[in-house]
Amino acid sequence: MPRPNLTTSLATRLVDLMRRGGLAEGAHITEQWAADELDVSRTPVRKAMLFLTEVGILERVPQRGFFLTRDASTLGRPDAGLAEDVEESAYFQIADDHVGGRFTGSFTAADIARRYRLTPRQADRVLSRMEAEDLLRRRTGGRGWEFQHVMATVAAHDQSYRFRMIVEPAALLEPGFTVDAAAFALHRRQQKELLRGDILLLPRAELFQVNASFHEMLAGCSGNQFLLDAVRRQNRLRRLIEYRHQLDRSRLADQAREHLRLLDLVERGDMEEASTFLGRHLDNVRSIKTGARARD
Repeated sequence: MPRPNLTTSLATRLVDLMRRGGLAEGAHITEQWAADELDVSRTPVRKAMLFLTEVGILERVPQRGFFLTRDASTLGRPDAGLAEDVEESAYFQIADDHVGGRFTGSFTAADIARRYRLTPRQADRVLSRMEAEDLLRRRTGGRGWEFQHVMATVAAHDQSYRFRMIVEPAALLEPGFTVDAAAFALHRRQQKELLRGDILLLPRAELFQVNASFHEMLAGCSGNQFLLDAVRRQNRLRRLIEYRHQLDRSRLADQAREHLRLLDLVERGDMEEASTFLGRHLDNVRSIKTGARARD
């Protein structure tokens, strides 16, 4: 499977290290200690510590260094691609194998159990989860399973973002657009929590859902059911390929800050500016994830 990039991986390991050490809020975390404990040089450790600062787990004090912002016991174990749970690991391995073209065609629960070393009950639970997320469907007659159509290529991913760049900014300009104050408050809180550590600590599936539901919420406020349905469909289609990108979480702080900026613009009623900003936001994310050049 793809692995987290070095910054994400080291940040994850450092969080585990602090948890195992039972470090308290305010603990001084030095670069040399982290480098020695993780058996790496100080340069990549410093990048990981700056990332942890960006997501609110560490605080950097000028002339003094890095300090833990909360008791390490409150830091849940990061997913970040680690096989900490058999079913969770199998779920992502199946997803990665399918997106990578290594697992196609129809199959049975027994095939899943054998291929991914699961018990029959574990295989059934994994398949039920994937069915509930609209990734799988039972074959006609109920014998065996097959994947729903999902995005599996860079070209399709790029086209999806281009489609979203047409639909989502337009949703903000719909005449029936109305701010849902409760939904805005919920999503503002979720985005702020991402910047307080959740970017690193949430499992991939939950992290995807937080950000996907943010975009669905904005489309829903448009009052146009067709636009909302289009955004929901894109989220379903892109779920598996997006899981791969979440192995590198070092870029997600900027994304969360842009989401908060977008909420500010909409709540102020600056809809034209918000629409333009959302288009640029989607284009920048498209460029990062597909390697395509962003529009000028």
